Amino acid sequence: MDRSLVVALVVGVLQGVFEWLPISSEGNVALALSLLGRSPADAVAFALFLHLGTALSATVYYRAELREVLALLPAWRPGSAFEGDQATVTFLAVGTLVSGVVGIAAYSTLLTVVSELAGGLFVVLVGVLLVLTGLFQRRSSAVSLGGREDPDLLDALLVGVAQGVAILPGVSRSGTTAGALLLRGHDGPDAFRFSFLLSIPAAVGGGLLAYLDAGLGDLSPTAAIVALGAAAAVGFLTIDALMRVVERVSFWAVCVGLGALAVLGGLLVV
Repeated sequence: MDRSLVVALVVGVLQGVFEWLPISSEGNVALALSLLGRSPADAVAFALFLHLGTALSATVYYRAELREVLALLPAWRPGSAFEGDQATVTFLAVGTLVSGVVGIAAYSTLLTVVSELAGGLFVVLVGVLLVLTGLFQRRSSAVSLGGREDPDLLDALLVGVAQGVAILPGVSRSGTTAGALLLRGHDGPDAFRFSFLLSIPAAVGGGLLAYLDAGLGDLSPTAAIVALGAAAAVGFLTIDALMRVVERVSFWAVCVGLGALAVLGGLLVV
């Protein structure tokens, strides 16, 4: 098999697994691509592009919840925006808008930074962001009291900002958004459900932004399809099991450990 197809298949599988774990799928996939010889800018763009595959997985997995949200749209009114069932609709709309604005600004900054970094420094940057993400997850899980059900405007604003910033490789989208909701008093299962529902438009937007801005580089259309197909298929097959794993494993420690290894490895090759 052509080497590019093998690489596409491997990184697609990695994306399909890592997306559901709070360890930054983008950061770890970008690290893998960087180790395989891609430039930091190309690695980040391709890692973002792969989110289109897992966005499809999340759409299929959460299809019942998405149908419920769409069914609520005709009854939405500004005066009851954060009351009852309408709260979820408003939360997703406001969070998506905020994450889009913040994400575009963060993406522009990201491209400027990674274009100036050599491979080793890029690995160090991703490692530092992984460590910070893990420490944030540790803090949020330690202080969460739970008990809240419906999200409010502040939830939507905070999670939208967190998700926009998570376009940076090494910042876990699910870790930061679910962590923000935990700090706001939401239970773990609700925090991850809101997080992944909100991730669908953000993942599509980030993937399309990376593709329109950077294209596929030297990646063939066939390899791109293989990568997206692997990400979508593996993502759908693993989401349920990995979500149960997340409830039992302290992934903040995994995130910190991966980040520390990345920092050490990056410093060795600087």
